[in-house]
Amino acid sequence: MSGSRITAVVVALIAMLTPAAATASPQASAACGELFDDFHYTSHTDPALSAHGWSARSNAGGPGVPGARWAPEKITFPTVDGDKAAQLASSTDGTASGTTHTELLQNQMRFFEGTYAARIKFSDAPVSGPDGDRINQTFFTISPLRYDNDPLYSELDFAEYLPNGGWGEPTWPVNFHTSWHTYQLEPWVSKNKYDKQVRSMAGWHTIAATVSGGHVKYYVDGQLTGDHSTIFVDGKELSVYPRQMMSLNFNHWFIDLTQHSGGLSTYHEQIDWVYYAKNRVLTPAEASAQASSFRSSGVRFKDDLVGNCGTPPTDPPPTNPPDCTNAPNWQWATAYLENQRVKHNGRLWRARWWTQGSEPGLTAQWENLGPCST
Repeated sequence: MSGSRITAVVVALIAMLTPAAATASPQASAACGELFDDFHYTSHTDPALSAHGWSARSNAGGPGVPGARWAPEKITFPTVDGDKAAQLASSTDGTASGTTHTELLQNQMRFFEGTYAARIKFSDAPVSGPDGDRINQTFFTISPLRYDNDPLYSELDFAEYLPNGGWGEPTWPVNFHTSWHTYQLEPWVSKNKYDKQVRSMAGWHTIAATVSGGHVKYYVDGQLTGDHSTIFVDGKELSVYPRQMMSLNFNHWFIDLTQHSGGLSTYHEQIDWVYYAKNRVLTPAEASAQASSFRSSGVRFKDDLVGNCGTPPTDPPPTNPPDCTNAPNWQWATAYLENQRVKHNGRLWRARWWTQGSEPGLTAQWENLGPCST
């Protein structure tokens, strides 16, 4: 997919999962908590917006057109089709100085495994000005890239919608789901796995994704559209499963200005609601039903995510307790390869796949081999 993009790949999690008879799973309100927001704010300067963990980006940099401005004032909260929504309005007059991008993000690194969902309205055409610009409408999670080919880099693009193409795509409109291992900027080398749908996504859609057990599964309107776990690069198997906590983001930006035909063009991406259930796998229908349940009961915002949480180990202990003498103690900062063993909280654990920063007993990355005999 986005072989020529720069620093932050994005994913637009699209909306319109409306199973009338769906009911929320009891797991949705588990001890790990949930984040829900249906964006009832007055403006990007509303104190409640920042109090709820959101930032309207203003700092310079990629992705998108070099020299363009990230415009927090272009993030508004109008009523759209009967409900309040977050609106990201990005514009260009064909010059870098006349181009504005928009991004709304939860910038704390606290998003990892679990279920993500959002209801998003994508657009194929500008609300004003000539059409044809290579715009990207997104929803994604991402961690910082510390350096080229950072092995801990993590990014999940739940959706990147390109109504007018870009990145050398021969056919559009096109929507991408992408899971990243890493990348380098110069020269550009990307290591990722992606799926795409070549069709119009204009209008409301529900995008959902589950991150669990080494697999990232992507859904559009309840239909499975991708299942990612590993890729092979130069004969080596690499994980595209996230390896650390990430931020949660929506952004709307121009890939380039080569297709602009004159005047000022403004495009909208609108988000009705967003939902995240930490460490819980829900169906898209269950996630959508949970969002509907919040709204029907008058809940506009909820955030009770727990830092370290999970369920007790479910792997049955072996008949003969393992010898932990030669196993090192688990360390948060250490990266572990598949089948490496550690001891933690009096038990021996085996890494099911590459992992770092995931505590044994709290996440699916570790198999419980039982209480240590020594």
